[in-house]
Amino acid sequence: MNNNTFKIQSKRQNLFLRLTKGHFATSHSHINYYVDVTTQKTRLSEAKAVAEELVSYYQSSTIVDTILCLDGTQVIGACLANELTEAGFSNLNAHQTIYVVTPEHTSGSQIIFRDNLLPMIKGKNVLILEASITTGYTAKAAVEAIKYYGGNVSGIAAIFTCLDKCDGYPIHATFELKDLPDYASHPSHECPICKEGRKIDALVNSFGYSRL
Repeated sequence: MNNNTFKIQSKRQNLFLRLTKGHFATSHSHINYYVDVTTQKTRLSEAKAVAEELVSYYQSSTIVDTILCLDGTQVIGACLANELTEAGFSNLNAHQTIYVVTPEHTSGSQIIFRDNLLPMIKGKNVLILEASITTGYTAKAAVEAIKYYGGNVSGIAAIFTCLDKCDGYPIHATFELKDLPDYASHPSHECPICKEGRKIDALVNSFGYSRL
């Protein structure tokens, strides 16, 4: 994106987080780093690497029937389901398999599930999978939706997170705030970078960035 772009490495040598320092606006906040997880979500080798790191948090202590994929994490979700299944992971599904689903969003960003997906949520143990968690807004909306439709939240997983918990549920991630200690997220009206008079470099969301 620019000369401020660099990478940090996870515990696995083949997995990196790509970062760009600057001034970015999301729909919920202003941030000082753009966390680029495009290749983790789209390249099979990296998606597998993320899944292999995340699976250790859930192999022995958590029942997962369904993985709810947010932010375009379906490839990672499929890899994670495969890892859990290959490990002889127990679940409550009659077919002894794991569902991988994505929600639908209303114009007001509310998460809904159509009738054909309800059997994969209602009465099931659902693991929420996100690309990155900064404010926890999306994760909390997912928790509320799962409970509303009669499901149980098994946990929350992500590629990158600034938070340890959301709505009382622990968050496990491949990269955490300790890997990027100067990462900061602020409400737009409290953004210190705005107060310095610096313009926004780009608008960012789960699809990527658009430079201004």
